[in-house]
Amino acid sequence: MIASLLGELQQKEDNSLVVAVGGVGLRVAVPKILAERLNVGDKVFLHTHLIVRETELSLYGFESADERRLFATLLGVDGVGPKVALSVLATLTIDAIQRAVFSDEPEQLSRVPGVGKKTAQKIALYLHDKLKPDDALTRVAAMSDVDSEVLAALTALGYSVVEAQSAIQSISKDASKEVEDRLRIALQYFG
Repeated sequence: MIASLLGELQQKEDNSLVVAVGGVGLRVAVPKILAERLNVGDKVFLHTHLIVRETELSLYGFESADERRLFATLLGVDGVGPKVALSVLATLTIDAIQRAVFSDEPEQLSRVPGVGKKTAQKIALYLHDKLKPDDALTRVAAMSDVDSEVLAALTALGYSVVEAQSAIQSISKDASKEVEDRLRIALQYFG
C-alpha cells in the first residue's frame, strides 16, 4: 500500500492534485481546503490511503495521519464511500467531528454536502465507539447549553476545540449568561 508521498505539485484540479514522485505524476484526491492552500511547484508531503477497485486505483491524500485514519474509519460506515468521507474532512475539522459525535449533535455532520440526516446519524453512531474522547471533549460534554453554543461559534470561526475551550474557561463566572456576550468575551481571549 502507498502510505505517503513526497514530491512536487505539478497540477491542481478541483479536488485533486497531480504530484510528481520519481518522474511519475500521481493524481491524489485531497480535501478542497488543502488543494486551495497549495501552489504549483510546492514540495508536498501527504499521508495517503489507496483504494483498489476492479477498474481503478484511487489515491486519497491528507496533511496528517489523524485525518487519514479518520478517513479510513469513515469508510466503514454503511453508505459512506470515499467521496463522502473526503467531503466530511473537507467541510469539518477533526475537532468539530469529534464534538458532534460526543455531544450527540449529528445535525452538525449533516452540514456536509452529500450527507443527509440519516447518514449523519449513522456516522455519529459508528464513530462514537471508534473515536476516543480526549480530555477537552470530556469537558465539552459537561458544558452548559450557552457555552456549547459559544464553542460551536468559535469552532465555526476556525478555532480548535481545545482553543475554544480555553477561551470559554477564561470567562469569569460572574459574566453574562447571554451567548453574544460570552462569545464577545471569548473572542477577546484570542485578540
